[in-house]
Amino acid sequence: MTLKEKLETYLSNRLKSRLEIRDFFSLSGGGGACQDNYSFGLQIDSGEWQGFHELVLRTDKGGSLYASISKEDEFSVTSLAYSHGVKTPRPYWLEKDSSFTGNPFFIMQKITGKANGRYVVKDAGLNKIRSSMPIELAENLAKIHSITPKDCSDEKLQKVLSGGKPLDNNYSHIAVEVVRKEVESLSSPHPAMELILNWASKNAPDCDKIVLVHGDFRTGNFMFNQEGLQGILDWEFTHWGDRHEDISWFCMRDWRFGKLNKEAGGITTRNEFFEAYEFYSRVPVDSKKVLFWEVIGNLRWAVGSAGQAERHLSGKDKGIELASIGRRTSEMEYEAMRLIENAG
Repeated sequence: MTLKEKLETYLSNRLKSRLEIRDFFSLSGGGGACQDNYSFGLQIDSGEWQGFHELVLRTDKGGSLYASISKEDEFSVTSLAYSHGVKTPRPYWLEKDSSFTGNPFFIMQKITGKANGRYVVKDAGLNKIRSSMPIELAENLAKIHSITPKDCSDEKLQKVLSGGKPLDNNYSHIAVEVVRKEVESLSSPHPAMELILNWASKNAPDCDKIVLVHGDFRTGNFMFNQEGLQGILDWEFTHWGDRHEDISWFCMRDWRFGKLNKEAGGITTRNEFFEAYEFYSRVPVDSKKVLFWEVIGNLRWAVGSAGQAERHLSGKDKGIELASIGRRTSEMEYEAMRLIENAG
């Protein structure tokens, strides 16, 4: 049976209705090297969900990146964010049993628009909403960061999002040591990573409050159309942490798609985004903390890309995308060291 046929059988049994899947196809981009996303229309003949629905199937491709969470936990945390008013596709159904399609998966609402980074920062069709883009993003990031551990009643999800780490003002120091272990686990030496780690150990700031961190809040994970922001995607790196992790990740050079003067995602300046975020969150942005987490962000991305290359080179999961991402490691190392040097 094809994946479409397997999914059709599964949904028919789950929803207790005759149904038909239409226009089933793989979505390019948005899921990186480790996620598969499929778009489809679902016509349901009867029951609670009777009618036509535009949906997306989200499942693992067979590997996972450092710090990514399971489909079950991604479904749960997306549901938590959706319930707090974050603009993200509504999650519908979760399946933990991999026997149906080969991997655990969940099904969510399909939203309109495009997430492609170059489209978001350059397409003339979005010019009318450019001034509102950073405002919408800041408002939704503030909503994400309004969620704290006390808002999560799911004990399993609580443990997953904490990653087994204590949630206190020593959080950033612990984060440095976690990344250090990841660097040490790589099969080849990376002296630049060691230098960056030494700086990070000496400059790790205290964390004032633990909040929900999206973990991949960047251009490329936001769906926009000519009406504005349609949704925030890809929650597989979500965790409890410091709000400045998300703010700095959005500002990383790699996510500007050629608009280098627009330091916040190729969309706006840092100061403009910080001001909008402060307005909606009522929390000041600490530029020194942003610097620290931007350095750590580049280091994490360097470790992740090196790990993807090792997956390819080991033969575990060969692919040209994994190999090409691995070539980016030195770029992230350079950017982290450039930030450190410019900080004085």
